[in-house]
Amino acid sequence: MLVSLNWLKQYVNIDGIEPTELAEKITRSGIEVDAVIDRSQGMTNVVVGHVVSKEKHPDADKLNVCQVEVGEGDVRQIICGAPNVAAGQKVIVALPGARLPGGVKIKKAKMRGVESNGMICSLQELGVEGRTVPKAYADGIYVLPEDAVPGSDALELVGLRDIVLELGLTPNRSDALSMLGVAYEVAAILSEEVKLPEINYPTSAENAENYIKVSTEASDLNPLYAAKVIKNVKIAESPLWLQHHLMAAGIRPHNNVVDITNFILMEYGQPLHAFDYNSLKTNEIVVRLANEGEKIVTLDDQERTLNSHNLVITNGVEPVAVAGVMGGANSEVTSETTTVVIEAAYFDGFSVRRTSKELGLRSDSSARFEKGVDPNRVLLAAERAAQLLSELAGGEVLQGTVLVDELDKTPTRVVVSPDFVNARLGMKISLEDMLAILHRLQFDVEAANGLLIIDAPTRRQDIKIEEDIVEEIARLYGYDEIPMTLPEGNASVGGLTPYQEKRRVVRNVMEGAGLLQAVTYSLTSDELSQKFALKVEDTTKLLMPMSEERTTLRQSLIPHLIEAASYNVARKADSVALYEVGSVFLGKTEEELPYEEEHLAIVLTGKWIDNAWQGEKRPVDFYVAKGIVEALFEKLGLTDQVSFEKALVDGLHPGQTANVLLDGEKVGIIGGLHPSERKKVDLKETFVAELNLFAILNASTNALVYTPVPRFPEITRDIALELDRTKPAGEIESIIRKAGTKLLKQVKVFDVYEGEKMEAGKKSVAFTLTYFDPERTLTDEEVTSAHNKVLKALAEAGAEER
Repeated sequence: MLVSLNWLKQYVNIDGIEPTELAEKITRSGIEVDAVIDRSQGMTNVVVGHVVSKEKHPDADKLNVCQVEVGEGDVRQIICGAPNVAAGQKVIVALPGARLPGGVKIKKAKMRGVESNGMICSLQELGVEGRTVPKAYADGIYVLPEDAVPGSDALELVGLRDIVLELGLTPNRSDALSMLGVAYEVAAILSEEVKLPEINYPTSAENAENYIKVSTEASDLNPLYAAKVIKNVKIAESPLWLQHHLMAAGIRPHNNVVDITNFILMEYGQPLHAFDYNSLKTNEIVVRLANEGEKIVTLDDQERTLNSHNLVITNGVEPVAVAGVMGGANSEVTSETTTVVIEAAYFDGFSVRRTSKELGLRSDSSARFEKGVDPNRVLLAAERAAQLLSELAGGEVLQGTVLVDELDKTPTRVVVSPDFVNARLGMKISLEDMLAILHRLQFDVEAANGLLIIDAPTRRQDIKIEEDIVEEIARLYGYDEIPMTLPEGNASVGGLTPYQEKRRVVRNVMEGAGLLQAVTYSLTSDELSQKFALKVEDTTKLLMPMSEERTTLRQSLIPHLIEAASYNVARKADSVALYEVGSVFLGKTEEELPYEEEHLAIVLTGKWIDNAWQGEKRPVDFYVAKGIVEALFEKLGLTDQVSFEKALVDGLHPGQTANVLLDGEKVGIIGGLHPSERKKVDLKETFVAELNLFAILNASTNALVYTPVPRFPEITRDIALELDRTKPAGEIESIIRKAGTKLLKQVKVFDVYEGEKMEAGKKSVAFTLTYFDPERTLTDEEVTSAHNKVLKALAEAGAEER
């Protein structure tokens, strides 16, 4: 909600208080002010000018040489390229030395050899949003009224000497979606009175009931409908003050009739609609539910197909408006309109919201009906519209209002005790202070038998229960006045559980490796729900899914991470490294709910190293993914408990896939995406991994033991073994570790050879074995003895030394 202070001061006295101070007070009372906007934006030297003459520029077809009087006979030559500039106009002129929004400085200049002493401005050049500029001036300069005085302050004339507060409203405060609602709020904060508009206008001798009849066939959705008839209306531009109030509120002016309905929408918070009386044809308004498949062309020139639960306004034959959302093009007010019917109604908020959502059509009117309008302002808004149409459009208001009224306008009564208020706030506010606050809010209140009996005004539809009164008293008394107390109880220090600490370690390792965190949907398609799953169990499906792609709870994180990688690669991100920590949903618990298990998944594609200045590029491969997993286990202190074994997983490459084992139990998978799977999602070589975090983070680890830096040297031995090509190196490594004595501290693969010098079906795998004793220097004999035991074990396993 945008609140112009120039407009607001018409209803409440805000003189003597700075806009920033007022914004602070409003925020502290419970409605956040998101921004304080100075519409003048520090502009200077912007005046009213009178275009005395206009001639074509001698060397530019689209430029004009204008002689412009800027006050007291001072005539300046200004070059202007606006298509609508003409002699005799009153315009906005930025003189040399002027500063405009965006840091623009106006200087004397020559344009195609002709001197220009200033600039004739459009509203956009003064910082007004293009969407709020009247269409007649959207592509040119803004033309001022004929009575504008040359040399006077143009910013004052066009309403830019104004401050606008941008309110961030919560859904319950629909009362503040109007200037009067904000005025009541500010008046309560400043202890001022609210000045309501005085409504008084002449009426013709004719009666509105002779021109229009109103009936409603859906009184539950439309309990109040009022119509007023105004004849001899003259369609024209609105006066400047009205246009500028609307632009300050973010609304584009159109013509006097439409602008009046929008003005009252912002003033009272009550949506109105104006029909062209002659276009109604039947002289009848019938409110009913639409027929299934019935169509209407709305004011935005879009044809809408209606459902049987959509409420429409008709002329008894066909729809002329979608109730509470938008009018129809077949009854639109045009420049030919002479008689107007003003609709003021109360529509059910749920019905309006449902219709608005189905039609994909949101409007300022629908937003207010959805949140709730004041039932006691509906008829007042119609009367205010009649007054302004009489004053600004020369209309003759017919006597009376054609009305259907079954609406309950009784205020909500709330009874609360002062003790209840103080107990909830933890403080002591006197009864007198509570009464003063409620009177400032203009709530009808009576103190009787130790209770506050409150009739909340209908404009405050958020006041329903005792706690609402507690909130009103607290925010006006001042949240800062609530005493600070420390909670009582056993002194205990909060902290993370061991599981939570380890989860943070997981994220640190992933991000330290260069992966970015992703968050994907827990819902997926039935086809993908069990793909790549570590454990396959019964799936959980939604009864009413929003789409076929979101029907089933996932049992693996990998499919959605692959989708995320594909999405990014399609948008020119050639290298993607993502991880996700999230839940998978397996089977059912005793409570018939899915069992949640936390997993970690990663996806890698593209280049892992790309140092262009060194000419070094390296794509991701299986060992990059495996290295990240190994780094995680090392950080968690589980390296000695982890092993890897070759695996076959549907959708992963059979030669690049391994199970991750923790103490011999499967806790994850690592693998390259199968070429057929990559083709489906347009990815190059891609590697994925998924780990059961629940099992890993709950695994017991040995206590961390620090050892001194060794003082004695290590001794290494290299061996190259000839193996069957299908023999995993991990099995050989296990044999070496088991056969090695306590002197063997480390085993590493440093080379694999499968070239032409090897026998068919064979490969060579070379290992480095490190022997070490922290207490002494080893002798060659001791190392040779330990090494021979390893060689013997390898020979028995069929591994021949080359």
